[in-house]
Amino acid sequence: MTDSPLTLAQPEDAHSRAEWEAATAAVLRKTRKLGDSDPDSAVWDKLTRTTLDGIPVTPLGLPGGAVSAVRPTRQGAWDIRSLIADPDAKAANEAALVDLDGGVTSIWLAADADTDVAATLTDVLLDLAPVVLDAPTATTAVAEAFLALPGAKHPDSNLGIDPLGVMLRDIPLAVDEAVAELRTLARKADQHDIRAIVVDATAAHDLGASDAQELGWSLAAGVAYLRWLTDHGLSVEDAARQVEFRYAATDEQFPTIAKLRAARVLWARVLELSGVEAPVAQRQHAVTSRPMLSKYDPYVNMLRGTVAAFAAGVGGADAVTVLPFDSANGRPDGFGRRIARNVNHLLIDESHVAAVADPAGGAYAVEQLTGDLAAAGWAEFQRLEQEWESGHDFDPFRARIAAVVEKREADIARRKRPLTGVSEFPNLAETLPERAADPLNDRVRRYAASFEALRDEPAATPVFLATLGTVAQHTARATFVSNLLAAGGIAVEVAGATAGVDELVAAYQASGRSSVVCLAGTDAAYEEWGAVAASALRDAGATHVIVAGKPTEYVDDGAAMGVDALAFLNRTREKLA
Repeated sequence: MTDSPLTLAQPEDAHSRAEWEAATAAVLRKTRKLGDSDPDSAVWDKLTRTTLDGIPVTPLGLPGGAVSAVRPTRQGAWDIRSLIADPDAKAANEAALVDLDGGVTSIWLAADADTDVAATLTDVLLDLAPVVLDAPTATTAVAEAFLALPGAKHPDSNLGIDPLGVMLRDIPLAVDEAVAELRTLARKADQHDIRAIVVDATAAHDLGASDAQELGWSLAAGVAYLRWLTDHGLSVEDAARQVEFRYAATDEQFPTIAKLRAARVLWARVLELSGVEAPVAQRQHAVTSRPMLSKYDPYVNMLRGTVAAFAAGVGGADAVTVLPFDSANGRPDGFGRRIARNVNHLLIDESHVAAVADPAGGAYAVEQLTGDLAAAGWAEFQRLEQEWESGHDFDPFRARIAAVVEKREADIARRKRPLTGVSEFPNLAETLPERAADPLNDRVRRYAASFEALRDEPAATPVFLATLGTVAQHTARATFVSNLLAAGGIAVEVAGATAGVDELVAAYQASGRSSVVCLAGTDAAYEEWGAVAASALRDAGATHVIVAGKPTEYVDDGAAMGVDALAFLNRTREKLA
């Protein structure tokens, strides 16, 4: 604030925008990302990146723009929510009790028509621990079974009704029956002083939706439920109190923080336009993204989950679920569940992230991103409202999600969105944890799916890595191309240090004599003896020659920074077959 009497910097530490531009431009010119004739102000264009929603994110937040008027209502620690999804009632109950004893404060119960709700929740103190149901194929049966349990229920418990989310996931559901079911269960939930509805925006996220699309979906679904309930006689205020929202938290921490903050702003605007006078806060449940989890090198998921949970807490989520790191491998085991709940304890009890309400509030970059996301989310909401005027046709929305998926996939294929352990730094020798199949994974296409499909069926034949020169000379490119090939399930046989063509060919002949070879060395080595080496290797039996770097006339393919990695890997595997 310009009128604040508190000065945090000495006069000599105050710098102008022009000074920052000059200092930044000097760095970019050294790295040749900015030309000598380019103005210093060009650094903004060079360093600004664009989200999948087309929102520009500048390298530096600057004063100006609106500040979010809707702060989190959560005071202190967030609700640590554990997902219980084991079809075996005894195992599910054991997992729930262990989690509750370990500091979890609420249960998210995934269930179906075969779930024994009473056995699953045996010894769970329902008046102290909220239970949120998730039973898309048996909503009424599971809700009735839960309501029939003796004793009072915690007011934050929720029957988890979300017919629109169920239909978006392509689970068959009749709209008229769903509306009647929602109204009936909402009335029963009100009688038990609990909530009835969860607007599960992860239904869109799991399909690949962008942040703005996730926000737009949540508003459209939330408004539809308000209409269905108010048509049945409830006031808008009472209907709004029946609704909880579920959003995905990813390892992109600033967009996640901004998304949760924008969601509160947008829902407050919806209620304002609906004539609600007394404020009804949006209750938010954030769950770490399932699509961002990798099956390979799953321990990296601990880091992804920690960043996502941090962002959810800073963004003001009322409840946070950290999915266990081994979720992508199947149904998590006890170790994965323990690590997941302890992530929340580390953030709350040791890092004190929950000690400050809205700690990102007032940060210029976060406020700008919040405002931009809110505008994009509102635009998506308006599109959905128009499309749903004559019925709930999800095809146009799915088509927009597909366009976002295509953009994301292109970035992942070119490794502009690196996936550690999958597209970057893969370990072909790793042993994956064995887990029972988890049907919840069938709802999701993970970001790493294309690379993981290659890893699932590794190439039977390695590529011969024809390293030119000493180890010091070839190691940079050899390491680069080895990692790239490993991302596609392709191993390498390395020639090692070579002083000339004869040594290189001898190493090739002593190896498995792969049909595919890859030259790796310095530009000087390529110029000096690259063409001769390629020719000699062809004479020795190679049928496909790659170069680590930009392709030249004497090779068949090249592997350089920015290459479409998936296309390159598929081409290489075809030549190896």
